[in-house]
Amino acid sequence: MGIFNSIFGGNSNEKLIALVKEGAFLVDVRSPGEFADGNVKGSVNIPLDQVQNQLAKFKGKDNIVVFCRSGSRSGQAKSILEQNGFTNVTNGGTWQDVNNILKK
Repeated sequence: MGIFNSIFGGNSNEKLIALVKEGAFLVDVRSPGEFADGNVKGSVNIPLDQVQNQLAKFKGKDNIVVFCRSGSRSGQAKSILEQNGFTNVTNGGTWQDVNNILKK
């Protein structure tokens, strides 16, 4: 997971693995173009600049994992969601990290 999880409030690798394997709502907050170039199977693309306007899509989800290219935008997305009352959000870091978990 690395430095971005430390900075942006990520959780332990074990917790992230468990959340992903248990079917968390996987949200890629990169741009549509970045998402089109490669993404996590089963993830949805809600770019960071649209998270605030798309809060309804997060409601009712048991666990939410947000991720991006480096972990920075997902850290911002986690903050936005927490400011709007979501307590079940994990910064997954990079989309490659989350993708690797699903491939294990």
